[in-house]
Amino acid sequence: MCLSIPARIVSVDEDYAVVSFGGNTFRAGVQLLDDVRPGDYVLLHAGFAIQKLDPAEAEETLRLIDEMQDPGNDRQ
Repeated sequence: MCLSIPARIVSVDEDYAVVSFGGNTFRAGVQLLDDVRPGDYVLLHAGFAIQKLDPAEAEETLRLIDEMQDPGNDRQ
């Protein structure tokens, strides 16, 4: 099974970007995408940005991930 996560672009330097997810930053390849800029959301898989995301969609996905990780979340 493959898993990709939404991440926000912090900075771009040619073919690589610093991306932010869950309070951490990572270096990711952006060679597969055109015109990525700081503030954009991308789908990150295996160290590469594979798709740009709509900001509202990305934020909703991140909210759901946070909700699933909340140990105090009582699912009845």
